Amino acid sequence: MKSDPDKLLKKHKQLVHSEMLKVTSHVQRQTDDWVVNTIMIEGYDVPFKYKRKKLYKKIEGARINLTYYPETEIVAGIEFEIMHVVRIKIA
Repeated sequence: MKSDPDKLLKKHKQLVHSEMLKVTSHVQRQTDDWVVNTIMIEGYDVPFKYKRKKLYKKIEGARINLTYYPETEIVAGIEFEIMHVVRIKIA
């Protein structure tokens, strides 16, 4: 039986799956009904973002498995590259 990341990767070719990544920073902020989580990963210069309905435990310093895809976000007229997280799991 295939695991969830394998099924997602097979169905959506643009997705990337990485394992055992170390979280260097984790910030949560409330926007409307969602809590937007932004994490920075050791060795990466772009933020990884995802939304949840509730606050999530702090994962700074933890090892995680991520499934994500690159995306562009415009803030104050400036274009930024971000990684949109589809699946996150503590390793």
